[in-house]
Amino acid sequence: MNENTLKLQPLTFANQHEAAPASIVPSHWRPINLEELNAQAAMQTRVDRKYIVDAKLAQKVLATLPAQAAVLTMDGKRDFAYDSVYFDNPALQSYRLAAHGRRNRFKIRTRTYCDTGDTFLEVKTEGARAVTVKERIPYQIADRARLNTEGRRYVNEALGDMLECPVTDFEPVLATNYRRTTVFLPEAENNPVNSRMTIDCALTWTPLSELALSPATPFEVGEHYVAEGMVIIETKSSSAPSVADKHLWQAGIRPTKISKFATGMAALNAQLPANKWRRTIRRNIHLSPTEKTRSLHFAA
Repeated sequence: MNENTLKLQPLTFANQHEAAPASIVPSHWRPINLEELNAQAAMQTRVDRKYIVDAKLAQKVLATLPAQAAVLTMDGKRDFAYDSVYFDNPALQSYRLAAHGRRNRFKIRTRTYCDTGDTFLEVKTEGARAVTVKERIPYQIADRARLNTEGRRYVNEALGDMLECPVTDFEPVLATNYRRTTVFLPEAENNPVNSRMTIDCALTWTPLSELALSPATPFEVGEHYVAEGMVIIETKSSSAPSVADKHLWQAGIRPTKISKFATGMAALNAQLPANKWRRTIRRNIHLSPTEKTRSLHFAA
């Protein structure tokens, strides 16, 4: 997919202007602003645990957490729309490195905070001791579906010899969209250290290239697909589990391997090696076309 094609077919995604889904987060949790959240729980060094939960069960588990929890709130909003566009080359190098657990794996994406329009180009790599390193630069929202000159230069500088082909071969292959609520869990008797939790709802995957699809596929480029009722909860704490982890475990919910990019690609294309995500896809990710699609056009 080249730049001219993208100009003729503006990228679209669901959920940006949809009303937020009924909140599964307790309404009595107090608000917290971004400055206070970062001051209390910057979480630069952390252990991340991801859980896939049915929305109704997630609501029940969250209701058991301490009342001292706080929800990131800005301009009266408690959940926010995120949009990401992922790039890969014709060999799907980024996807395959992740699927096979290679040490030198990487991810290239743009991330747009839809409520503000702020957009970044991000490069994520696997650092020492399996620590994920994320670097990013501000990016033009109009270019979120392509790597412009500045973007290609940045990717080359960040990845260097890791790329198997020129950065000009990379194209947008998948977009993800979801609404996120961020929660602060303060240190307490049953919570060893200040920690964070994010809750992602209304997850949507949109294939942007034939590279994301197998030849005989029920899916189509540009269509939006949703896993109805699926919620992803991610806890971010020190090495000790947070109170949220403990309550999820008590409810019989265990951490799972999931990457919105890689798992989405494998769910859309049965011919790709699913490997560590196979069980997750079989149990949880049953994609169907969303009926809530609305177009969002960006000037080329």
